[in-house]
Amino acid sequence: MKILAVDDEIDIQTLFLQKFRKEIRSGEMDFVFAQSGEQAINYLRQHNHEAVLILSDINMPGMSGLELLKVIKTEYKTPPPFVMMITAYGDAENYNSAISLGADDFLTKPLDFTILKDKLKQLM
Repeated sequence: MKILAVDDEIDIQTLFLQKFRKEIRSGEMDFVFAQSGEQAINYLRQHNHEAVLILSDINMPGMSGLELLKVIKTEYKTPPPFVMMITAYGDAENYNSAISLGADDFLTKPLDFTILKDKLKQLM
């Protein structure tokens, strides 16, 4: 499963590669990283939106995760990627905004990687 992780925090890439080492080695999961909404859109356009799952932070400089979500759900309908929004702010406003824009799931930071792995494996 190709997963696009979008987060402006540089450490996220190292953390994901470490936490999903076994799944990456076995070929179950393949991660690609973008540090902004703009980079994510560029990746999707250049790679015929091959990512079937997108994990996106909400609060990023430039294009926010919610703005990215809106573009993804508008431009990529067939097949629609599964989008999980991730935020340090688990408030009702962010949750409601994400769900109303078509988010498929919503997680709060710090991420519980056991829960995230379970959710990802259910999608496989």
